[in-house]
Amino acid sequence: MALQCGIVGLPNVGKSTLFNCLSSAKAQAANFPFCTIEPNVGVITVPDERLGKLAEIVHPGRIVPATVEIVDIAGLVKGASKGEGLGNQFLGNIRQTNAIIHVLRCFDDDNVSHVDGSVNPIRDKEIIDTELQIKDLETVENRLHKVEKLAQVGGDKKAKMELNVLKAFQEALQQGKSARTVEFESKEEQAIAHDLFLLTTKPVLYVCNVDENSAVSGNAYVEQIRKVVEEEHAEMLVIAAKTEADIAELESYEERQMFLQDIGLEESGCNRLVKAAFRLLNLRTFITAGEMEVKAWTFRQGWKAPQCAGIIHTDFEKGFIRAEVIKYEDYMQYGSEAAVREAGKIYVQGKDYVVEDGDIMHFRFNV
Repeated sequence: MALQCGIVGLPNVGKSTLFNCLSSAKAQAANFPFCTIEPNVGVITVPDERLGKLAEIVHPGRIVPATVEIVDIAGLVKGASKGEGLGNQFLGNIRQTNAIIHVLRCFDDDNVSHVDGSVNPIRDKEIIDTELQIKDLETVENRLHKVEKLAQVGGDKKAKMELNVLKAFQEALQQGKSARTVEFESKEEQAIAHDLFLLTTKPVLYVCNVDENSAVSGNAYVEQIRKVVEEEHAEMLVIAAKTEADIAELESYEERQMFLQDIGLEESGCNRLVKAAFRLLNLRTFITAGEMEVKAWTFRQGWKAPQCAGIIHTDFEKGFIRAEVIKYEDYMQYGSEAAVREAGKIYVQGKDYVVEDGDIMHFRFNV
Protein backbone atom coordinates (compact mmCIF):
# COMPACT_ATOMS: atom_id res chain seq x y z
CA MET A 1 0.00 0.00 0.00
CA ALA A 2 2.20 2.79 -1.34
CA LEU A 3 0.80 5.86 0.39
CA GLN A 4 3.14 8.81 0.80
CA CYS A 5 3.70 11.66 3.23
CA GLY A 6 5.43 14.66 1.68
CA ILE A 7 7.84 16.73 3.80
CA VAL A 8 7.35 20.40 2.88
CA GLY A 9 8.51 23.78 4.14
CA LEU A 10 10.48 26.87 3.18
CA PRO A 11 14.13 26.43 2.15
CA ASN A 12 16.60 25.80 5.01
CA VAL A 13 14.09 24.80 7.69
CA GLY A 14 15.58 21.30 8.15
CA LYS A 15 13.47 19.18 5.78
CA SER A 16 16.34 17.24 4.24
CA THR A 17 18.15 16.85 7.56
CA LEU A 18 14.97 15.34 8.99
CA PHE A 19 14.49 13.14 5.94
CA ASN A 20 18.04 11.83 6.26
CA CYS A 21 17.34 10.86 9.88
CA LEU A 22 14.26 8.95 8.80
CA SER A 23 15.55 7.23 5.72
CA SER A 24 18.54 5.21 4.67
CA ALA A 25 18.50 7.35 1.50
CA LYS A 26 20.84 10.32 2.01
CA ALA A 27 19.36 13.53 0.61
CA GLN A 28 21.75 16.42 0.06
CA ALA A 29 21.52 18.89 2.96
CA ALA A 30 23.14 22.30 2.48
CA ASN A 31 22.79 25.90 3.57
CA PHE A 32 21.21 27.38 0.44
CA PRO A 33 17.73 27.41 -1.15
CA PHE A 34 16.58 24.71 -3.58
CA CYS A 35 19.23 22.22 -2.49
CA THR A 36 16.54 19.56 -2.95
CA ILE A 37 15.26 19.72 -6.54
CA GLU A 38 14.07 16.22 -7.40
CA PRO A 39 11.96 14.74 -4.60
CA ASN A 40 13.78 12.10 -2.53
CA VAL A 41 11.68 9.09 -1.57
CA GLY A 42 12.46 6.95 1.46
CA VAL A 43 10.70 3.76 2.58
CA ILE A 44 10.63 4.05 6.36
CA THR A 45 10.05 1.23 8.87
CA VAL A 46 7.21 1.92 11.30
CA PRO A 47 8.38 1.25 14.88
CA ASP A 48 6.11 -1.33 16.55
CA GLU A 49 7.13 -2.82 19.89
CA ARG A 50 4.37 -5.44 19.61
CA LEU A 51 6.25 -7.33 16.87
CA GLY A 52 9.33 -7.85 19.03
CA LYS A 53 7.27 -9.07 21.98
CA LEU A 54 5.36 -11.52 19.80
CA ALA A 55 8.65 -12.77 18.32
CA GLU A 56 9.90 -13.58 21.83
CA ILE A 57 6.96 -15.98 22.13
CA VAL A 58 6.74 -17.37 18.59
CA HIS A 59 10.47 -17.44 17.68
CA PRO A 60 9.86 -16.74 13.97
CA GLY A 61 12.39 -16.93 11.15
CA ARG A 62 12.02 -13.18 10.59
CA ILE A 63 10.14 -10.05 11.67
CA VAL A 64 8.53 -7.91 8.94
CA PRO A 65 7.38 -4.46 10.13
CA ALA A 66 5.05 -2.09 8.32
CA THR A 67 6.53 0.72 6.22
CA VAL A 68 5.52 4.19 5.09
CA GLU A 69 6.91 6.26 2.22
CA ILE A 70 8.28 9.72 3.04
CA VAL A 71 9.03 12.20 0.24
CA ASP A 72 11.42 15.12 0.69
CA ILE A 73 10.14 17.91 -1.58
CA ALA A 74 11.97 21.06 -2.77
CA GLY A 75 11.62 24.17 -0.58
CA LEU A 76 8.75 26.50 -1.49
CA VAL A 77 8.95 30.31 -1.59
CA LYS A 78 6.42 33.12 -1.75
CA GLY A 79 4.88 33.24 -5.22
CA ALA A 80 5.15 29.48 -5.83
CA SER A 81 1.52 29.35 -6.99
CA LYS A 82 2.58 31.68 -9.83
CA GLY A 83 5.68 29.65 -10.63
CA GLU A 84 8.26 31.46 -8.47
CA GLY A 85 11.31 29.44 -7.44
CA LEU A 86 10.51 25.79 -8.15
CA GLY A 87 6.85 26.48 -7.50
CA ASN A 88 5.13 24.48 -10.22
CA GLN A 89 7.33 21.44 -9.62
CA PHE A 90 6.87 21.76 -5.83
CA LEU A 91 3.08 21.93 -6.11
CA GLY A 92 3.01 19.03 -8.55
CA ASN A 93 5.04 16.89 -6.16
CA ILE A 94 2.72 17.71 -3.26
CA ARG A 95 -0.30 16.75 -5.35
CA GLN A 96 1.13 13.22 -5.70
CA THR A 97 1.32 12.69 -1.92
CA ASN A 98 -1.47 11.60 0.44
CA ALA A 99 -0.57 13.72 3.47
CA ILE A 100 1.75 16.60 4.36
CA ILE A 101 4.46 16.91 7.01
CA HIS A 102 4.99 20.67 7.27
CA VAL A 103 8.39 21.50 8.82
CA LEU A 104 8.71 24.88 10.54
CA ARG A 105 11.99 26.43 11.65
CA CYS A 106 11.77 27.11 15.38
CA PHE A 107 15.45 27.66 16.18
CA ASP A 108 17.94 30.54 15.98
CA ASP A 109 21.27 29.97 14.26
CA ASP A 110 23.28 32.74 12.61
CA ASN A 111 25.12 30.12 10.58
CA VAL A 112 21.94 28.93 8.83
CA SER A 113 20.43 31.52 6.53
CA HIS A 114 16.68 32.12 6.27
CA VAL A 115 15.13 32.84 2.89
CA ASP A 116 13.23 35.80 4.39
CA GLY A 117 16.07 37.05 6.58
CA SER A 118 14.62 36.25 10.02
CA VAL A 119 13.10 33.38 12.02
CA ASN A 120 9.31 33.64 12.20
CA PRO A 121 7.48 30.28 12.04
CA ILE A 122 4.02 31.88 11.97
CA ARG A 123 4.94 33.89 8.89
CA ASP A 124 6.59 30.83 7.30
CA LYS A 125 3.48 28.71 7.91
CA GLU A 126 1.23 31.38 6.42
CA ILE A 127 3.40 31.64 3.29
CA ILE A 128 3.01 27.96 2.48
CA ASP A 129 -0.65 27.83 3.51
CA THR A 130 -1.39 30.83 1.29
CA GLU A 131 0.44 29.44 -1.74
CA LEU A 132 -1.39 26.12 -1.48
CA GLN A 133 -4.74 27.89 -0.99
CA ILE A 134 -4.16 30.14 -4.02
CA LYS A 135 -3.44 27.12 -6.19
CA ASP A 136 -6.55 25.34 -4.88
CA LEU A 137 -8.69 28.43 -5.52
CA GLU A 138 -7.40 28.47 -9.09
CA THR A 139 -8.34 24.78 -9.49
CA VAL A 140 -11.80 25.33 -7.98
CA GLU A 141 -12.63 28.41 -10.08
CA ASN A 142 -11.47 26.76 -13.31
CA ARG A 143 -13.75 23.83 -12.56
CA LEU A 144 -16.61 26.14 -11.54
CA HIS A 145 -16.83 27.71 -14.99
CA LYS A 146 -17.37 24.30 -16.57
CA VAL A 147 -19.79 22.92 -13.98
CA GLU A 148 -22.00 26.03 -13.84
CA LYS A 149 -22.95 25.56 -17.49
CA LEU A 150 -23.75 21.88 -17.00
CA ALA A 151 -25.85 22.60 -13.90
CA GLN A 152 -27.83 25.39 -15.57
CA VAL A 153 -28.28 24.07 -19.10
CA GLY A 154 -28.56 20.32 -18.67
CA GLY A 155 -30.27 20.13 -15.28
CA ASP A 156 -27.70 17.52 -14.31
CA LYS A 157 -28.23 16.57 -10.64
CA LYS A 158 -24.62 15.50 -10.17
CA ALA A 159 -23.43 18.76 -11.70
CA LYS A 160 -25.62 20.73 -9.28
CA MET A 161 -24.16 18.79 -6.34
CA GLU A 162 -20.62 19.38 -7.62
CA LEU A 163 -21.45 23.07 -8.01
CA ASN A 164 -22.44 23.25 -4.32
CA VAL A 165 -19.19 21.52 -3.31
CA LEU A 166 -17.10 23.89 -5.44
CA LYS A 167 -18.84 26.97 -4.07
CA ALA A 168 -18.28 25.79 -0.49
CA PHE A 169 -14.57 25.34 -1.22
CA GLN A 170 -14.41 28.68 -3.03
CA GLU A 171 -15.91 30.53 -0.06
CA ALA A 172 -13.47 28.96 2.42
CA LEU A 173 -10.41 29.52 0.23
CA GLN A 174 -11.34 33.15 -0.44
CA GLN A 175 -11.43 33.64 3.34
CA GLY A 176 -7.87 32.30 3.64
CA LYS A 177 -9.00 28.93 5.03
CA SER A 178 -7.76 25.54 3.83
CA ALA A 179 -10.15 23.23 1.99
CA ARG A 180 -9.85 20.65 4.77
CA THR A 181 -11.88 22.96 7.04
CA VAL A 182 -14.98 22.36 4.85
CA GLU A 183 -17.11 19.38 5.87
CA PHE A 184 -19.74 17.61 3.75
CA GLU A 185 -22.48 15.39 5.16
CA SER A 186 -23.41 13.17 2.22
CA LYS A 187 -21.13 10.45 0.83
CA GLU A 188 -21.81 11.76 -2.68
CA GLU A 189 -20.50 15.23 -1.79
CA GLN A 190 -17.51 13.70 0.01
CA ALA A 191 -16.68 11.66 -3.12
CA ILE A 192 -16.88 14.76 -5.32
CA ALA A 193 -14.65 16.68 -2.92
CA HIS A 194 -12.11 13.85 -2.87
CA ASP A 195 -11.97 13.65 -6.68
CA LEU A 196 -10.92 17.31 -6.92
CA PHE A 197 -7.54 16.36 -5.37
CA LEU A 198 -7.07 19.76 -3.75
CA LEU A 199 -3.76 20.41 -2.03
CA THR A 200 -5.27 21.78 1.18
CA THR A 201 -7.66 18.86 1.72
CA LYS A 202 -4.67 16.67 2.57
CA PRO A 203 -4.19 15.97 6.30
CA VAL A 204 -1.23 17.86 7.77
CA LEU A 205 1.22 17.34 10.62
CA TYR A 206 3.24 20.37 11.74
CA VAL A 207 6.80 19.60 12.84
CA CYS A 208 8.55 22.29 14.89
CA ASN A 209 12.28 21.90 14.26
CA VAL A 210 14.06 23.15 17.39
CA ASP A 211 17.56 23.25 18.88
CA GLU A 212 18.71 20.46 21.22
CA ASN A 213 17.98 22.47 24.39
CA SER A 214 14.33 22.81 23.30
CA ALA A 215 13.83 19.18 22.26
CA VAL A 216 11.91 18.25 25.42
CA SER A 217 10.01 21.35 26.49
CA GLY A 218 9.89 23.40 23.28
CA ASN A 219 10.41 27.17 23.17
CA ALA A 220 8.62 30.45 22.48
CA TYR A 221 8.42 29.72 18.75
CA VAL A 222 6.77 26.37 19.45
CA GLU A 223 4.16 27.98 21.70
CA GLN A 224 3.24 30.41 18.91
CA ILE A 225 2.66 27.52 16.53
CA ARG A 226 0.81 25.46 19.15
CA LYS A 227 -1.90 28.11 19.48
CA VAL A 228 -2.43 28.32 15.73
CA VAL A 229 -2.44 24.54 15.21
CA GLU A 230 -5.02 24.01 17.98
CA GLU A 231 -7.44 26.22 16.04
CA GLU A 232 -6.96 24.02 12.96
CA HIS A 233 -7.46 20.77 14.92
CA ALA A 234 -4.16 19.54 13.44
CA GLU A 235 -1.34 17.53 15.00
CA MET A 236 2.03 18.98 16.00
CA LEU A 237 5.38 17.44 16.94
CA VAL A 238 8.52 19.02 18.41
CA ILE A 239 11.76 17.57 16.99
CA ALA A 240 15.40 18.65 17.07
CA ALA A 241 16.40 17.47 13.58
CA LYS A 242 20.13 18.16 14.02
CA THR A 243 20.14 16.17 17.27
CA GLU A 244 18.20 13.36 15.60
CA ALA A 245 20.90 13.30 12.91
CA ASP A 246 23.53 12.82 15.63
CA ILE A 247 21.49 10.00 17.17
CA ALA A 248 21.10 8.30 13.78
CA GLU A 249 24.90 8.15 13.41
CA LEU A 250 25.26 6.02 16.57
CA GLU A 251 25.70 2.35 15.76
CA SER A 252 24.06 0.50 18.66
CA TYR A 253 20.57 0.68 20.11
CA GLU A 254 22.07 1.05 23.60
CA GLU A 255 24.10 4.10 22.56
CA ARG A 256 21.06 5.73 21.02
CA GLN A 257 18.97 5.11 24.15
CA MET A 258 21.69 6.57 26.39
CA PHE A 259 21.83 9.68 24.19
CA LEU A 260 18.05 10.08 24.43
CA GLN A 261 18.12 9.70 28.21
CA ASP A 262 20.86 12.30 28.47
CA ILE A 263 18.68 14.91 26.76
CA GLY A 264 15.51 13.81 28.60
CA LEU A 265 13.63 11.94 25.85
CA GLU A 266 12.04 8.48 26.17
CA GLU A 267 11.70 7.95 22.43
CA SER A 268 13.45 9.48 19.43
CA GLY A 269 11.71 12.20 17.49
CA CYS A 270 12.08 10.14 14.32
CA ASN A 271 10.14 7.25 15.83
CA ARG A 272 7.41 9.60 17.00
CA LEU A 273 7.28 11.22 13.57
CA VAL A 274 6.98 7.93 11.66
CA LYS A 275 4.18 6.75 13.94
CA ALA A 276 2.39 10.09 13.53
CA ALA A 277 2.80 9.93 9.73
CA PHE A 278 1.29 6.44 9.72
CA ARG A 279 -1.74 7.70 11.67
CA LEU A 280 -1.95 10.79 9.46
CA LEU A 281 -2.41 8.52 6.44
CA ASN A 282 -5.25 6.79 8.32
CA LEU A 283 -3.26 3.56 8.33
CA ARG A 284 -3.32 0.74 10.87
CA THR A 285 -1.77 -2.73 11.08
CA PHE A 286 -3.01 -6.24 11.71
CA ILE A 287 -0.48 -8.99 12.48
CA THR A 288 0.14 -12.55 11.39
CA ALA A 289 2.32 -14.61 13.75
CA GLY A 290 3.85 -17.99 13.00
CA GLU A 291 7.12 -19.90 12.89
CA MET A 292 7.99 -18.50 9.46
CA GLU A 293 7.46 -14.82 10.33
CA VAL A 294 5.78 -12.24 12.51
CA LYS A 295 4.49 -9.65 10.08
CA ALA A 296 2.60 -6.35 10.28
CA TRP A 297 0.14 -5.83 7.40
CA THR A 298 -0.98 -2.30 6.56
CA PHE A 299 -4.67 -1.47 6.08
CA ARG A 300 -6.88 1.61 6.05
CA GLN A 301 -8.80 2.27 9.25
CA GLY A 302 -12.37 1.07 8.86
CA TRP A 303 -11.60 -1.84 6.53
CA LYS A 304 -13.47 -5.09 7.05
CA ALA A 305 -12.03 -8.60 7.35
CA PRO A 306 -12.33 -9.62 3.65
CA GLN A 307 -10.55 -6.44 2.49
CA CYS A 308 -7.73 -7.11 4.94
CA ALA A 309 -7.53 -10.73 3.82
CA GLY A 310 -7.10 -9.48 0.26
CA ILE A 311 -3.92 -7.62 1.29
CA ILE A 312 -2.23 -10.99 1.90
CA HIS A 313 -3.60 -12.55 -1.31
CA THR A 314 -6.51 -11.72 -3.59
CA ASP A 315 -7.74 -15.34 -3.29
CA PHE A 316 -8.18 -14.80 0.46
CA GLU A 317 -10.69 -12.04 -0.24
CA LYS A 318 -12.47 -13.82 -3.09
CA GLY A 319 -12.97 -17.02 -1.11
CA PHE A 320 -13.27 -15.47 2.36
CA ILE A 321 -15.11 -17.69 4.85
CA ARG A 322 -14.19 -16.27 8.24
CA ALA A 323 -11.41 -14.66 10.24
CA GLU A 324 -10.01 -15.99 13.51
CA VAL A 325 -8.95 -13.02 15.63
CA ILE A 326 -6.74 -12.86 18.72
CA LYS A 327 -6.40 -9.58 20.55
CA TYR A 328 -2.75 -8.66 21.12
CA GLU A 329 -3.32 -8.19 24.86
CA ASP A 330 -4.79 -11.70 25.14
CA TYR A 331 -1.80 -13.20 23.29
CA MET A 332 0.55 -11.47 25.74
CA GLN A 333 -1.50 -12.57 28.75
CA TYR A 334 -1.75 -16.27 27.82
CA GLY A 335 1.64 -16.64 26.16
CA SER A 336 0.81 -18.80 23.14
CA GLU A 337 -1.86 -19.36 20.51
CA ALA A 338 -2.68 -22.75 22.04
CA ALA A 339 -3.23 -21.21 25.47
CA VAL A 340 -5.38 -18.44 23.96
CA ARG A 341 -7.48 -21.04 22.16
CA GLU A 342 -7.87 -23.10 25.34
CA ALA A 343 -9.02 -19.97 27.19
CA GLY A 344 -11.68 -19.35 24.54
CA LYS A 345 -10.16 -16.02 23.53
CA ILE A 346 -10.02 -16.65 19.77
CA TYR A 347 -12.92 -14.79 18.18
CA VAL A 348 -14.47 -16.07 14.95
CA GLN A 349 -15.54 -13.10 12.82
CA GLY A 350 -17.47 -12.84 9.56
CA LYS A 351 -17.50 -10.53 6.55
CA ASP A 352 -18.77 -7.50 8.48
CA TYR A 353 -16.03 -7.48 11.11
CA VAL A 354 -14.15 -4.17 11.17
CA VAL A 355 -10.50 -5.03 11.79
CA GLU A 356 -8.81 -3.20 14.67
CA ASP A 357 -5.20 -2.08 15.00
CA GLY A 358 -3.04 -4.86 16.46
CA ASP A 359 -5.47 -7.70 15.74
CA ILE A 360 -3.63 -10.99 15.23
CA MET A 361 -5.44 -12.58 12.29
CA HIS A 362 -5.82 -15.98 10.67
CA PHE A 363 -8.06 -16.14 7.59
CA ARG A 364 -10.09 -19.12 6.43
CA PHE A 365 -10.94 -19.18 2.73
CA ASN A 366 -12.01 -21.47 -0.08
CA VAL A 367 -11.42 -20.79 -3.79
